[in-house]
Amino acid sequence: MKASRSPPGRAAATPRHGLARVISKLGIASRSEAARWIVEGRVAVDGRIVRDPERATDAARERIRVDGVEVRAPGRLYLALNKPRGLVTTTADERGRDTVYTLFDGAGLPWLAPVGRLDKASEGLLLFSNDSTWAAAITSPASGLDKTYHVQVDRLPDEALFATMRAGVDDAGERLAVKAVRELRRGERNAWLEIVLDEGRNRQIRRVLAALDVGVLRLMRVAIGPLELGALPKGAWRLLEPAEVDALAPRTWRA
Repeated sequence: MKASRSPPGRAAATPRHGLARVISKLGIASRSEAARWIVEGRVAVDGRIVRDPERATDAARERIRVDGVEVRAPGRLYLALNKPRGLVTTTADERGRDTVYTLFDGAGLPWLAPVGRLDKASEGLLLFSNDSTWAAAITSPASGLDKTYHVQVDRLPDEALFATMRAGVDDAGERLAVKAVRELRRGERNAWLEIVLDEGRNRQIRRVLAALDVGVLRLMRVAIGPLELGALPKGAWRLLEPAEVDALAPRTWRA
């Protein structure tokens, strides 16, 4: 099959998306926040106020301003955060709970989206970026990136439990399993496990253990692929090195 070409003398069309999505893709704000700006009349396209978040927009050909200031895509940023327990992974919470974005207050960062999620009770390694292509490559099932967790459970495990976790359980119509599990250490009544996942179902570890009548006392993500949490303090973040960015999602995946 021959590749399609634009008619002679006419440039190839560039993609047009809804205005809120375009602003989000530029790394200025989340899509929901951009939509709110638009409805409030704070966004103009080529000098005209637009109040429809779904208005088809071509960022390469049209000039977008927010509060009179032209928006341009900031440089790409990639960072790792050590998420504490008690924070939700969202920009704003309808129930007034603190979010992970409070940890970026005063840092002067552009809008960064979380790459994956950790629930409120979970802690550990969480990635953020304004490079949506990189983020999609990491979260894609085709990436093959393992996620490693350290989990404190409320009982002393045995090999039969581990075998069942690897074989999988049925929960709410889903078959859930872990890729690998081993014991790290134990006390008199509880133990720490290392659990590896090669997929990202919602609350997967908690659901597997709950189905086996095992309670989770703490759950911490300590690695995503080759990137380890290391000694990053609780609540702190750091920028990723270029080699780390490429190790998580090689450029060949993001072409």
